[in-house]
Amino acid sequence: MTDRSATDTSEERGDPDRPTVVSIIGPSDAGKTSLVEALVSAFEDRRVATVKSIHHDIEPDTPGTDTHRHRTAGADTVVGITPAFTFEITRGGKGSDRTDTATELAALGATLDRLASRGFDIVLVEGFGAAPLPTIRVGEGDGTATGAGTDPDPNRIGTGDESIGTLRAAIEDTDPVEPGTLPRR
Repeated sequence: MTDRSATDTSEERGDPDRPTVVSIIGPSDAGKTSLVEALVSAFEDRRVATVKSIHHDIEPDTPGTDTHRHRTAGADTVVGITPAFTFEITRGGKGSDRTDTATELAALGATLDRLASRGFDIVLVEGFGAAPLPTIRVGEGDGTATGAGTDPDPNRIGTGDESIGTLRAAIEDTDPVEPGTLPRR
């Protein structure tokens, strides 16, 4: 496996300080996660981050562990460093499972800013269909032209029906997301 951190792609991208961000959208069980997995593997030569929109609360840490205790004591961010992984749990998700679009997009914008500062080349976002990001549509309603001959999704760069090679090329041809595209907190 290639060491992604050692790959310099600054001349290949329009803005070396901003990653290319693409949202994978579609209905539940349409294959979004499988497509994200395949795309991450296809970009093994690049630094890739993923962001997942989750519509319900989850517990990302094991109750009773030291990191969980740090968080429940009130730490805004907890970082755990293990022999194999480093993980971060930060307060301030989307707010609730019924968060308004502006709050959700602000949380995504803040996350994309953090990832940009860490030097990722590509960020694959699963969900966040309301975000003004380049999209790959998976499943029914994949964004193909209807009756009038125009694409109802002007941000669409591909569909889940296309080959991984075609989608990789489409992502590589996509400009990095400009600062200010999404609202910030």
